[in-house]
Amino acid sequence: MKIGVNVLNFGPGSDPGVLRSWARTVEGLGFDLLMVSDHIAITPDVAERYPAPFYEPFTTLSWLAGLTTRVRLGTTVLIAPYRHPLLTARMAANLQELSGGRLVLGVGVGWARQEFAALGVPFERRGQLTDEHLRDMRAAWADTASYGDRRIPVWVGGNSDAGLRRAVRLGDAWHPLRCTMPWLREAAVRLKAFADEQRLPVPALAPRIALRLTEAPVGGSGRLAGEGTIDQIVDDLDQLRLLGAEAVVLDPYDGDPRETCHPQAAWQALDTVAAHLHPPLTRTEQS
Repeated sequence: MKIGVNVLNFGPGSDPGVLRSWARTVEGLGFDLLMVSDHIAITPDVAERYPAPFYEPFTTLSWLAGLTTRVRLGTTVLIAPYRHPLLTARMAANLQELSGGRLVLGVGVGWARQEFAALGVPFERRGQLTDEHLRDMRAAWADTASYGDRRIPVWVGGNSDAGLRRAVRLGDAWHPLRCTMPWLREAAVRLKAFADEQRLPVPALAPRIALRLTEAPVGGSGRLAGEGTIDQIVDDLDQLRLLGAEAVVLDPYDGDPRETCHPQAAWQALDTVAAHLHPPLTRTEQS
């Protein structure tokens, strides 16, 4: 099971130097994926949780590809309706080629009504547009003479039944975001049922979970996967492995933009997790 990190590419603490340090930390600690999120118009509904500066994912990942050598690079998640599908297909194919085949394209439908309005994209059609864009992107990539022959894995985000069905129809993996372990186990059963219903293979499981390290155990039915003591977090990862997860992305962002000014806390939590995994992650030289 591959383990990745959601890197904070936004907020008052973000700048090129911090992004470089994030990349070196994630790759240096031996994690398998480095993923960033997506917003274009930082409207008030976006700015409340993801304020400027916001570094656009394809630009950022292209730059980070040149600063890293091993770690895979991805989006968690790219909002599919925000860009023309042929533009997304071209940028993704170029990044896949330039990075040596390290791209993972996580996609989602989006949630920010004001941002959709600013971009002139109908919010009410975001699910339908996402389906259409994914189909158009896959059709474009079939032209290997134009887009190259490096296959791009597509992770489909979304915790709703519509998201699960979309992952079955159009994704290589289902990428649910920040959920409890009981919910995820139940949703994995529904995912298989939807796949059986459509007579399609069950997509791989690749959740993004919280990373909130505490000294005392966190109890209660609402505890998110990845929240609690290091023993609880390691157990969550073990349970996800037993559930058949292909990859897990750790998300250290707890919703307060001021966290971006103190990334050292997230880096220390990642170091603790890396040291406690079984077997431990293989660390590489940070330079």
